[in-house]
Amino acid sequence: MQPLKAKIPSSGELLTRLGLGTYKTFDVLNNPKIEDDLKEIMTAFIAAGGALIDSSPMYGLAEEVVGTLSHETNTNQKLFMATKVWTTGKAQGEREIRSSMQKLRRTKLELLQIHNLVDWRTQLKTLRVLKERGLIRYIGITHYTSHAFGEMEKILKSEKIDFIQIPYSIAERTAEDRLIPVAATLGVAVIANEPFAKGSVFSRVQGKKLPAWVVDIGVNTWAQYFLKFILANPAIQFVIPATRNPIHLIDNMLGGMGVLPNAAQRARLLSDF
Repeated sequence: MQPLKAKIPSSGELLTRLGLGTYKTFDVLNNPKIEDDLKEIMTAFIAAGGALIDSSPMYGLAEEVVGTLSHETNTNQKLFMATKVWTTGKAQGEREIRSSMQKLRRTKLELLQIHNLVDWRTQLKTLRVLKERGLIRYIGITHYTSHAFGEMEKILKSEKIDFIQIPYSIAERTAEDRLIPVAATLGVAVIANEPFAKGSVFSRVQGKKLPAWVVDIGVNTWAQYFLKFILANPAIQFVIPATRNPIHLIDNMLGGMGVLPNAAQRARLLSDF
């Protein structure tokens, strides 16, 4: 099966819908077993058609680990590299961005996002300059809490933004009310993070069998169930589950392949859950 792809609305560029998050999972140091697993993940991710990998200076060593391991596995230049700026002040922001590029072993990035809207007016000016210079291709904003969705909506309506990144899952659908529809109307790509609601969705189905009918839409595990629910929303282009388990990586990637639920089936996924 081929991976599902979506267009980035602002450019029309096609990108594989199932990406890879790095929060906590890539924040490791001097642990050969975990590093070997992450190398396997990097290789398998690319082999399965993956491209979008997301990190941040906030994620400890994650940027450096992504850069090192992608270099060692010859996958760095095959990645759609996304990271964030997470500081206040113009000079501090510029320093942090340079540091991120060095850690990721890049001179250019595909996507640079303003993490949790920190000093967003200042950082947005810097990001625009970098985009004009060809050092980044897309600009994004992120937040981890629904309390910021109103401010994000205002920014989308007043500024030219290519991506937003927000928490969204079968258990956390607040953004459906306004933010996601606004993004769709304005041609802004949506990246869903925390697709498993910090693991809570697995706790809720522990010991339960999958509904028999979901096999018809290519769902064979609960992870695929939750990921296909997200991807079946046509206004959400990308989702970035995180893992350091190579077996889980393959399972997740299968959630971004094959057929997707139609509207009625998506509603049934929600009600069965």
